[in-house]
Amino acid sequence: MAREFQRGHKAKISDLTAGTDLYVGVQIAGPGLAIDISCFGLDANEQLSDDRYFVFYNQPKSPEESIQQLGTQAGDSESFRVTLDRIPQNIHKLSFAASIDGPGQMSQIGPGYIRIVAGGEEVVRYSFTGAEFSTERALMIGDFYLKDVWRFAAVGQGFDGGLAALLKNFGGEVAEEEEPQQAQAPAQAAGAPGFAPPPQAAAPAPAPSFNAPAPSSGGPAGAPPQPVHSAPTMVGPLTTPPAAPYGQPPHPPQQPGTPSYGQVPGQQSGYGGQVPPPAPAPAPYGQQPSYGQVPGRQTPPYGGQPAFGQQPPQYAQQPQQAAAGQGLAAALQPYKEAPTGARWTPQNQQLMRVDLSMGGQAVLARQGSMVLYQGKVDFSYKGAGFAGRIVGNATGQEMQLMRCTGRGQVFLAETGAHLHAIELQGDGICVSAENVLAFDESLQHEVRRIEGHGIPGGALFTMQFQGTGTVIVKTQGVPVVLPVTPTTFADSNAIVAWSAASQVIISSQVRLRRNAYPGHSGETVNLQFRGAPGNFIVVQPYEV
Repeated sequence: MAREFQRGHKAKISDLTAGTDLYVGVQIAGPGLAIDISCFGLDANEQLSDDRYFVFYNQPKSPEESIQQLGTQAGDSESFRVTLDRIPQNIHKLSFAASIDGPGQMSQIGPGYIRIVAGGEEVVRYSFTGAEFSTERALMIGDFYLKDVWRFAAVGQGFDGGLAALLKNFGGEVAEEEEPQQAQAPAQAAGAPGFAPPPQAAAPAPAPSFNAPAPSSGGPAGAPPQPVHSAPTMVGPLTTPPAAPYGQPPHPPQQPGTPSYGQVPGQQSGYGGQVPPPAPAPAPYGQQPSYGQVPGRQTPPYGGQPAFGQQPPQYAQQPQQAAAGQGLAAALQPYKEAPTGARWTPQNQQLMRVDLSMGGQAVLARQGSMVLYQGKVDFSYKGAGFAGRIVGNATGQEMQLMRCTGRGQVFLAETGAHLHAIELQGDGICVSAENVLAFDESLQHEVRRIEGHGIPGGALFTMQFQGTGTVIVKTQGVPVVLPVTPTTFADSNAIVAWSAASQVIISSQVRLRRNAYPGHSGETVNLQFRGAPGNFIVVQPYEV
């Protein structure tokens, strides 16, 4: 009986089957979508160092034929033959991926799977649906990878770009567009290969069950054998209506007539024939509109980047999409993972995702801040050394860090604090170690002393980050960013960060004659900031 895998599950091939001549079947399709399914043969660095091991519709097999594309058969949209004991030593991973050719996105696909068949018997299957993805145009489905022995992993990771972007991600080059060539289908015998599942009948049949498909009778006597490898992509019928969202009943056809109350003329009503009056889309859970911003209206910040503490535009659009659907998938739509494409991507105000495969450098994060990760990621202890521990303990700026490396995505959070990605382009910023969640290893960081003396209970030191990279700052609540002027003062317990070029001194309002009276205002010590125009400070609505 086949083992059912979930995303992230891994197993040794030897634990699944004793054979090495394997059949890999992939089922993925959607109405009106043209989908290409391919296999990338990668080296030890997970790069396509030899393009002869990129097996797709224009190159259906590797040089020694250890990887062969067989085409549509046995209920699978695409199938491959993988002979593990013939794969050369320089190939350490086989990554099976699907990409959309033309318009569309992975959220439109129906239920799909990747399965492994050995000796005519299905041994493992990983199933997925379009509800697990959003605007991605490619999908890394599953991997065979060599780690002392060959293993299989269910990946299920979306990718923003199409086939060309996926090829570049693996280090390949995209050739100039040429005239399309007619794919030559290799002539094969009437019977399916011994390693593959038995062929299905010619009549249309539903998707195969978890077990291997039952044998069926061949074609009429004397009929020419049907080629196994067929067209490389699947194009849904143009007359097929769009599929309803996952978990939502299909909309019955309705006759045009007088629009109901609140319905736009010419627009189809929802399930049941009635459409409630349009309501403004709510903000995501726990999010409030920024100061001076009209709810439901997206105001692009200066320079096209979201302001410090402000949510990217996609978070205000997701609830509107969810309002149009019904069922479980529609209810969870506002909280789906944000699309990939950037190294650091906020998922919401309290959750940050870093893609380690982009940028080619490690990330240093606060120990225990990882809440989820996908892919092949290693976590190791990052020590500061003996001298670093002495300085950290003496100044209160010690950071307990872990080093995140590999090729995958790591999600970071801590106690529901608001997270902000600050990108440095050769400049510097000062942040208290308590307010640092993570940063790129390429950034230089050191303890900096604040000029002054006599500050009771406050901080005399801070961390300074400089170079090119990103530092993730955490705050309690939504902070405010103010320009530095000659009369800018901030509470040392509320200040989060400031530009490294600012001059900071300690300002004390304690006077001897005031000490003669019991009690004080509680605002006796502040930090005064000075500097040229362009310097800034960041203050949170919370005192540590």
